[in-house]
Amino acid sequence: MPSSDTKADFVRVNFNKIASKYDRFNDCSSFFLHRSWKNKLVEEIETETKGSIRVLDLCCGTGDISVRLERSLRVESLLSLDFSENMLEVAKTRLEKPINQGRVKIEWGDATNLSQVKSESLDAVSIGFGLRNVNDLDKALSEIYRVLKPGGVFANLDVGKVKNPFIKAFADFYFFRIVPLFGYVLWGGKNEMFDYLPVSSLYYPDQEGLKSKLEQIGFEKVRYTNFVFGNSVLHIGKKPFRP
Repeated sequence: MPSSDTKADFVRVNFNKIASKYDRFNDCSSFFLHRSWKNKLVEEIETETKGSIRVLDLCCGTGDISVRLERSLRVESLLSLDFSENMLEVAKTRLEKPINQGRVKIEWGDATNLSQVKSESLDAVSIGFGLRNVNDLDKALSEIYRVLKPGGVFANLDVGKVKNPFIKAFADFYFFRIVPLFGYVLWGGKNEMFDYLPVSSLYYPDQEGLKSKLEQIGFEKVRYTNFVFGNSVLHIGKKPFRP
């Protein structure tokens, strides 16, 4: 793992390198299951909000969740941010039509400093497999809380921790030994980013740990849904209305 001081640059540089392979890597390593998990994330945002929705897809990567959000008839506007320029280029290609229509904006952005987003201006914020890559988790969560309107929803999809010891042993072997091999094959050789992705999960909170962090920031009604015995997890939290 890179140190906290070098993590942001490491992640940005290496995501730039693997941008063209990233979607295929996700398909292979999750057996295409990540697609249904992302669909569930969008469904939760639709369920937890009313009327038209202004959404920020943070750490949007290649736009996999952004594409799903754009298809929602409830989404009025979508801002997609990431700090990997090459990932953003893929997202721009996928969302070219709604960008030209003015419904979607794709910009470079830092999850720990959302200076281009006004406070309390958004109905929802989504992140898919990106929160564990930020170099300051608390700062990122505080920024997400700041830009949400009272009653706004935060939906975060990322890796989780398996509790069952037997299943955990199998899951760890697959995640740490097999998953990087998918990346090597797609890349055509060893690449340290495909080693980093599983290892980064060791430094990321488990389901209850992230729930507690969200509650400490100020989110209420925080809950989570496990996928594949907890290998992946979707957290939902709401910013409370003022008294």
